[in-house]
Amino acid sequence: MTKLSENKIINIFQTKLGNKKFISEDVEKFTLGKTKIIAKIDTMVQSTDIPQKMKLSDAARKSVIACVSDFASKGVKPEYGIISINLPKSISKKEIHSIANGFKKACKEYKISIIGGDTNEGKEIVFNVCIFGNSNKIVTRKGSSKGDAIFTTGPFGYTSLGLHILLKNNRIKNNLIKKSVKAVTNPKPRLDYGLKNKKYFTSAMDSSDGLSTTLNEMSKQSKKKFIINKIPSNKDLEIYLKKQKMDLNSAVFHGGEEYEFVFTIPLKYKKIIIKNAKLLKIPIIEIGYVTIGKGVHLDNGEQKIILEDLGWKHFK
Repeated sequence: MTKLSENKIINIFQTKLGNKKFISEDVEKFTLGKTKIIAKIDTMVQSTDIPQKMKLSDAARKSVIACVSDFASKGVKPEYGIISINLPKSISKKEIHSIANGFKKACKEYKISIIGGDTNEGKEIVFNVCIFGNSNKIVTRKGSSKGDAIFTTGPFGYTSLGLHILLKNNRIKNNLIKKSVKAVTNPKPRLDYGLKNKKYFTSAMDSSDGLSTTLNEMSKQSKKKFIINKIPSNKDLEIYLKKQKMDLNSAVFHGGEEYEFVFTIPLKYKKIIIKNAKLLKIPIIEIGYVTIGKGVHLDNGEQKIILEDLGWKHFK
């Protein structure tokens, strides 16, 4: 039997249910009467998405955060949500309270009202969260032009290390380890920054599936070449990974789970978006530029190598 990739599975459903010319985007948009609705749905499955050491409250919060991150990259305010949960019969009252508290925390942080949902019984915990907002315009994944600067909120790489620590049951504790684990369990999408700077972006995309995936998708949709000349990482992480003989590029570009976003801007807006980042206390990093051509190329000063899309893919 032929093994199906995530893209092939999606293509089958798109062909059967939708438009063959469908272009992937961070959110869905449709018009209801005169109101333009923006929607996003995301699923979190216990066996594949929730490390054993992660609290259920953090997992529930993160299932909402995953949708908020997409709204942030589009410059749209999330307003309402519907939550469907699948729970095993053995789940305790204490665990239910923990899950509910996680949902409540996320919704309080980002001012989202939960208007309903569904409860089901199954073999493992599954959260399905759908968030809604309204906007006349979103920042798409395509739209970058030659000469645009490429920025990302950031930095990257901590979640890759944090997930490694959680899965390996690492008992070593220091500031870097705590920071990395927190990056996995308690991500903070840059919603305020996306809302404030939306009008300056030519393209933008959430990076939760991995920075290499995001850059390649944006390059492909814009039909432009992306040159990356700065790795968006901090020194503490670089030093630690080198000591542990772990690959920095893999952690930064292919790790995923960051819930940051990448955006492109015309150079004339550079001072404005940097000023706004300082006002909001949001770290942003200029990582490269857009030019004519195709693909994503990593420039290390000596040579340009192709940066492949090696981010997270289901069914690999």
